Amino acid sequence: MNAPALMQRLDAWARCLKTQLILLWLCYRQADMPWQAKVIALITVAYAVSPIDLIPDFIPVLGYLDDAILLPLGIALALRLIPVALQQRCRPQAEAMAGQRIVFKGRLWMAAGIVMTWLGLAWAVWRWASGI
Repeated sequence: MNAPALMQRLDAWARCLKTQLILLWLCYRQADMPWQAKVIALITVAYAVSPIDLIPDFIPVLGYLDDAILLPLGIALALRLIPVALQQRCRPQAEAMAGQRIVFKGRLWMAAGIVMTWLGLAWAVWRWASGI
């Protein structure tokens, strides 16, 4: 496969992931979303927008490999748990939003929430590990 064709496929895949992440966020905000799907969707979207990765991006190959594996797995799991009717209801808005530049309102609060989530997770792992 030549390089331009590969780049086009990767670009299309990235756009599809972006649309699906937006779909997860829109479904998450619906009242009729099952709680299990809400948890998986929130974790997946938070991981996608979080500046903190399990494997930092500056590590060659492995840094991006965790994103290329974990995000699609989280998206697939969440989409399996979300009712099809809810996905169909939110999909047109997700596709419309995917074509636009996303501007996050309340970026400071979002960043604080992400940092607090990771600190809480680190604290829970530390407590669990110290009890072993």
